[in-house]
Amino acid sequence: MRAQSFAAVALLVVVAGCAGNQGAQPQTGDTRFIAGDGKITLFQAADRKVAPPVEGETLDGGTATLAAHKGKVVVLNFWASWCAPCRAEAPVLKDISAKTKADGVEFLGIDFKDRKADALAFERSHKSGYPSIFDQPGKVALSFQGTVPPAAIPSTLIIDRQGRIAARALGAVKYNDLLDAVTKVGNER
Repeated sequence: MRAQSFAAVALLVVVAGCAGNQGAQPQTGDTRFIAGDGKITLFQAADRKVAPPVEGETLDGGTATLAAHKGKVVVLNFWASWCAPCRAEAPVLKDISAKTKADGVEFLGIDFKDRKADALAFERSHKSGYPSIFDQPGKVALSFQGTVPPAAIPSTLIIDRQGRIAARALGAVKYNDLLDAVTKVGNER
């Protein structure tokens, strides 16, 4: 039994070492961060809450706000460069963003608890095609507390044309699930 415990601890040390020195980023086994299954929950129109104000400096030095997209469907994605599921879902978000743009759907990333240099490298690598707010302190994420646990990453929200939270996914989204949800919310009038 003692040998098994030692082996388990040794494995954790090796796995944690693979993560490298991430400084302020969560480490392997960090229980402050919540993994999700990526399933999308659609909220009935009568049950939808108005999204809080979202604004901030983007990774490219500009400014982005949720209010700038009033009257449009907006997909908000909370991500970080150190998050493996975020890297896995990046091509899905990029493709659906490009596919739905002509239908008036906007995407906005929220880079959460990240180093700016790492986030910029992620953006150069994945070329999302939409802006991301640099939310290192997590203020934007905290404003959604009650809808999205502040420690759930990645998380994706779909905001309807009235500025209400129409859908939520905790964890990496799947292509068809996200496209179907965006289409349903987009077809509402």
